[in-house]
Amino acid sequence: MCGVIGVIGPFQNPEPSFAAYEAYRGLLTLQHRGQDAAGLLSWDHGSQRFYQEKDLGLVADVFNKEKLEKLRGPVAIGHTRYATAGGDGREDLQPLVSGFPVGTGMVHNGNLVNYHSLSRQMSAEMGMRFVTHNDLEVFLHLWGHFLREAQGDFSFERAKVAAQEIFNRTEGAYALIGMVSDEGLFGLRDPGGIRPMVLGRKQVSETDSRLIHCLTSETVALNFLGYEYVRDIEPGEFVFINTEGEVLSYHCTNKPQKTPCMFEWVYFSGAESTLEGKSVYTSRLNLGTVLARKLKPMIASGEIEADIVCPVPDTSRTASISLSEGLGLPYREALIKNRYIHRSFILNTQEAREKAVELKLSPVRSEIEGKNILLVDDSIVRGTTCKKIISLLKRYGAKKITLAVTCAPIRHACYYGIDFPSPDELAAKDSKADAIAALVGATHVVYLDENDIREAIGLKNLCMACLNNKYPTSIEEGGEFAKLRRKK
Repeated sequence: MCGVIGVIGPFQNPEPSFAAYEAYRGLLTLQHRGQDAAGLLSWDHGSQRFYQEKDLGLVADVFNKEKLEKLRGPVAIGHTRYATAGGDGREDLQPLVSGFPVGTGMVHNGNLVNYHSLSRQMSAEMGMRFVTHNDLEVFLHLWGHFLREAQGDFSFERAKVAAQEIFNRTEGAYALIGMVSDEGLFGLRDPGGIRPMVLGRKQVSETDSRLIHCLTSETVALNFLGYEYVRDIEPGEFVFINTEGEVLSYHCTNKPQKTPCMFEWVYFSGAESTLEGKSVYTSRLNLGTVLARKLKPMIASGEIEADIVCPVPDTSRTASISLSEGLGLPYREALIKNRYIHRSFILNTQEAREKAVELKLSPVRSEIEGKNILLVDDSIVRGTTCKKIISLLKRYGAKKITLAVTCAPIRHACYYGIDFPSPDELAAKDSKADAIAALVGATHVVYLDENDIREAIGLKNLCMACLNNKYPTSIEEGGEFAKLRRKK
């Protein structure tokens, strides 16, 4: 999972680094989507060149005033990285740039399941040479190759040919944003709409009616930057915004089945965002309400004892509030989060995750000691975080701990941008709730089910492959993907 953004404004702009600064500020709001690295790329019409800065680290650490001022031009794209394909080194950082057959820069969020076979095929049949292990390079080469095949000067019609070939040949999930030198900004969203992308616009100023457009992962970036939300980019859609501010669209697939990832609402997206017309915050409130409905008879019968509702910060906080209201139990912040520690789930090694859990949460003894705690978490993936937290609560005097989960058991691999490509890593792979409770040290574990999640989010068609093994794309190469990911 990553965060992506692209900004295009009028080519005659008195602020030479406006687009890059705008994209930088947007990336700050998307930091939750990736903490490994960050990058920005701009194109300047006057000097006829790309300017780029990217490095390992958080957005605020990678960029400063001096670096941003060097990123000149009216078009910029940005990326905040959570590595699920390729390596963790600088050679795999985004954006990526090519000068063939026209200057093009790209960023993307997601994973190509057929990356390895497709890159081998392109090397053998098209003579492509790959210099990174990042699946974005496949997109960049396909774009360049079929743009050249279409021949003639650059045009939207010619770009549609390249976009169509990308959709035809790739399997997986992606929200891709790119720029073409002196031509404009473009976006492609995978045919299932698994990964999100939204379009926004605003005027240059109160006295200048010319438009600035933004493509990005979530509406939280649009809101912060003052853009009017226009719409979600559709599954299988190629959208191009030219230098005149005209938005051109082409649907590359026929009536695609929209299957956005349920994890966007359950965990990944910012609570302030709205995706597919569904508020993330409201969806999480609904998850808590549905969970209360499940737990109420268990508490009434005495099967579960609970004195307080306590969230695992931060994603679970919203659901915990509505859960406590539904059950008539006090809501308490018994765990205080150190905000300067990475999200432990998206760290890329088990050792790193375990150390992060120890550092990131500080218990409040007065709210823990002698209490039966209803602990709320958004999901159980490997069980590392839950086990550590429950052990910590017991150390501070908790009596019984029931773990309430606003997701169903995660039993299958994700090949679409969330870092559990092997089911062997998953706590719930072959286990029932009582076995998972024993694993993490809880008295009980209570999950939602798939229909609960659909009800809470308000969408029937969701990608829930990690729950039910029903993948919206071919995963024929999933085994190779997982094997090579583990070796990285």
